[in-house]
Amino acid sequence: MEPYEHATQRTERRPWVVGVSGASGTPYAAAVVRGLLTAGEDVDLVVSRASRLTLLDETGLSFRDTHWRDDLREWLSLGADGKPHTFEADVSRVRYWRAGDLAAGPSSGSYPVKGMLIVPASTACVAGVALGLSKDLLQRAASVTLKERRPLVVAVRETPLSGQTLRQLVALDEAGAVVLPASPAFYAGATHIQDLVDFVAGRVLDAAGVPHRYYRRWKGELGSGRSPEGG
Repeated sequence: MEPYEHATQRTERRPWVVGVSGASGTPYAAAVVRGLLTAGEDVDLVVSRASRLTLLDETGLSFRDTHWRDDLREWLSLGADGKPHTFEADVSRVRYWRAGDLAAGPSSGSYPVKGMLIVPASTACVAGVALGLSKDLLQRAASVTLKERRPLVVAVRETPLSGQTLRQLVALDEAGAVVLPASPAFYAGATHIQDLVDFVAGRVLDAAGVPHRYYRRWKGELGSGRSPEGG
């Protein structure tokens, strides 16, 4: 048997790339990563420089390259209300890539991934991806995802949206991306801020085809979200 045949018989790791940009909404990113890990998926994580400032502002947590496992574990354990130790977080299936590392795995189309989820996506990130700027690994990985015709979900978190950003979102849609505004719905019977965060995270996972139990799905019955059984 040839050496390459041995290699192809191994179980190949094929993660989802999760890019976190500088938009407000770091709880969305944490919920998406938790959902992927709960579903048994591998994750390649890219945290932009701007998003570290947002994370510090929204949660009080730092995210450091040299201590990323500890920092990620603490981040994922937070509830959307900032309460620590709300969730258990096993980060053993996460691989972290520095945003400035343009030689990282996800920068190449030959690197095996299932697709990419940008959550939250700032308007600057949207512009960079739409224009193909590839100024950092997050944008480069998104460009690679599009050129390889892999799933790309862009959870844009900004309001209001300018005409320029709207045109860039249309360009992403035409390129094959799923444009998914981080807009929580209320029909699922939300009673807590975590419910609203989980709804958006669930819609991101839906777009990626990843199973989850983040929210009550619509069943065609009015008021079902208010009943204890969800209809």
